Parts: sequence; C-alpha cells; structure tokens
Amino acid sequence: MKGGLLAGAAAVEISPAKGIGLAGYPHHPRPNRGVHDPLYASCLVLQDGETRLAIVALDLLLYSKSYAGKARREIEARTGIPGRNVMICCSHTHSGPWTSDSRELAAMIGGLRPDRAYVESLQSRIVELVVEADRGTFPAAVGIEKGYCGREQGVGGNRRDPRGLADPEVWTVGVKDRCGNWRAVLVKYCLHPTFLHSDNLLVSADYPGYIRGRLQSSKPGVIFLFAQGTSGNQSPRYFRSGKTFAEAERVGTEIAKEADRVLDGMTLYRDAALTVQSTDVDLELRELPPRGEAEASLAKARREWEGIKASGAPEPEVWNAELRFLGAEDTLAFVVQRDQGAGSGSRFSELPAEVQVIGIGDTRIVGLPGEIFVEFGLTVQYRSPFVKTFVVELANAGLPGYAATTRAYAEGGYESGASLLTGRSGEQLVDAAVDLLQQTI
Repeated sequence: MKGGLLAGAAAVEISPAKGIGLAGYPHHPRPNRGVHDPLYASCLVLQDGETRLAIVALDLLLYSKSYAGKARREIEARTGIPGRNVMICCSHTHSGPWTSDSRELAAMIGGLRPDRAYVESLQSRIVELVVEADRGTFPAAVGIEKGYCGREQGVGGNRRDPRGLADPEVWTVGVKDRCGNWRAVLVKYCLHPTFLHSDNLLVSADYPGYIRGRLQSSKPGVIFLFAQGTSGNQSPRYFRSGKTFAEAERVGTEIAKEADRVLDGMTLYRDAALTVQSTDVDLELRELPPRGEAEASLAKARREWEGIKASGAPEPEVWNAELRFLGAEDTLAFVVQRDQGAGSGSRFSELPAEVQVIGIGDTRIVGLPGEIFVEFGLTVQYRSPFVKTFVVELANAGLPGYAATTRAYAEGGYESGASLLTGRSGEQLVDAAVDLLQQTI
C-alpha cells in the first residue's frame, strides 16, 4: 500500500416530484402527494494506491441492472474507477419511485412504469455524485464492527414465522479523516422498510431515514449510507404496533443507537488493503403451471383471503392471506405473459446475476442482486473464510423475483408466487459468493 488509505464521500437528494408513482405495492397504484422526508443517494469512495472502489447507496426500492450498468460505465469513464468495482445498492424503501425497466409484471398489474425524466435525472446525479466523492478524497482511517438489534427490541424479524430465522446484526463501517472527524458511516441492516404501507402516499426513506437523522445528529457532517441485508423474508409485520411514521422512527432510532455505540468503540486503521472480485451466475428458473391451474389457484387464494377478512382475524393474518392472493395473481400474470409470447424482459433482463465481493482490510462485503431470503445471507457468512463478512442484497441489479428457499417454494405464498426463480437459485448465489471469498484470501 502506498501512502495509506484515501476516502471520499458525498450525498445528493433524489426525492421525486409530486405525482410520480411510489413503488413497492404494484397492486396499489400510488401517485405521491409530496415528500415527508427526503430520499438520498450517498457515495463512499476508497482507494489504497492499487485498488479503487465506490459504494453507492440509494433510498430506492431497487435499481435495475440496465440502469446500474449504464451508471457504472459512465462512472468508469469519468473517474477511472472500474465499473465492476462500483457497488450500487438500494435501501428497498417502499415509499420511493419506481426505478426498474425490467418488470412488465408491475405494469401489467398496477399500471406502474418508471418516470423516464426522473430516471434520466437520477442517472446523471449518481454519476456526478461519484465524481464529487472521488475528487474530494482525503487521508482516512476505516473501522468495521457489528452490534445487535432485533426482536428483543421490538424491531423486526421473520415475516413468514415470527419465531423463524432472523438476522439482528447491525454491521457498521466508519470512516474518519486524519483530524478525527467522522466523514462517512455505512450501516447494513436486514429488515424490509415497510413500516409505511400501501396506504401511504408520501415519499419517505422509511426507517433508514431515521437512522440517518440520528447518526447525523450525533456525528455532525457525516455522510450516511444504508445497505439492505438479505431481507427477502424479514419484515416488521409481527413486531410493529402500527404502519406509521412514528413506528419507523422508533425502529430507526433503535438501530441508530446501536450503530452509534459500535462507532464510539471502534478501532480504525489507516492501512486497510482493498480488493474487489465479481462473477456472473446463470440462475435456475422455475416451470410455470398451465393457465387453468394458475387461474384455479388464484380463485382459491381469493376465497381464503376474503374468508379471513370476514372472520375479523388479526391484521397480520389478513395481510398474509392477501399476500398469498397477490402471489397467485403474480403467477397468473407470468403465465399470461408466457402464453402471449411476452415477458422476456421480466425473465432475462436482470440475468445473469452478478455476485460481487468487496474487501476492506479483514472484512468482506458480499453484494447480491435482488431480494434474498435471510437463510442464504447467513449461510454465506457461515461459510466465509473471513470472520468479518456481511451480505448486501439489491446490489447492482434486481432479480426476476425472490431468491427464496426450497422450503418456501414448497409451502407457497407471496414470495414464490411473485418469482420466476427456484430454491436452487439461492444456493447458486451462495456457492458463487463463497468461491469469490476464497479467491480474496
């Protein structure tokens, strides 16, 4: 390493204009009525004299592979940072605009399409953001540690089973300049930002926005990045007291308090070596049922949902039934696309799946595309040769549906109904990630 570690950080607001539709619930079209709290794109650039990399975190549901690919190419042209050394990840807020060109399903069911003017403006802002961070590099020290915040704090857990597998780790990356000022903080947490639901019509970063607010209050001037963990089956469904901004603030504050504690006890290093590796994986796709079978499954799911609603069952039970219905509706939409000879974009524009590994000193950050069940993220950590390993989903692309476990596909439900993948696809991502981790020893 020559001259030690250099870092740069920057952020820019990316809130959409009033009227642009909110993503996350394609069955419930939601033109936004204004901004409750702003959305941001934030960037951390690192270089060690040999390797240069950038992490870009977006307060968005997802950012499709074609958009991310274009941004990475432009970033490389403007800064010289190799495109494959750039990670563009999303918080997965369900109260931000739609920024994917690959889901005909969303358009077919809810009439939801990306606002082209917004997408083009966002593309430009992302590139300029990285250019700004790269131009403003400074001698830095970095530390990476983890804390814990989960069910015990009423924060969140498994959305299919409240007693099921969860990931409460609060991974925290802190960057200081040589004067001892906090300049950048990245927090990775594993929880769907769905405290604000389909009835919300205001733009919001959901709970990650409150993490930002708390940390920027305790560490003035810091640039905050949020990275979503493997939260395909992690949500506040059984742990929130309501679908409100107050609950989003409560949870964001709890996570921020733990990240703040981690930062205050963190050891930082000026000579952390950097590395980046990536590979592409052809994922296994499932066979869709005949149209008649899909229609019968949808009718059955609708009857069950309406029966549970009429029974006065608790809200989580009603919502689970509605999700099973929506998953069946998604499967039928996929079948209709197939029978019409359409849907190739939904199937293939996010594929092959890129798996990325970023090394910072003795830590490895694994980037996976799309929404991934927590079992796969934890398996990567368990199999990693590095004690400090964490996994970020929605990195550099989406996927044609959830990467769920084989058990989840057998049990059925929303995630399997809304996916063109199989349980084998998650295992393929794990194997690719572990192979890359081995290569960075």
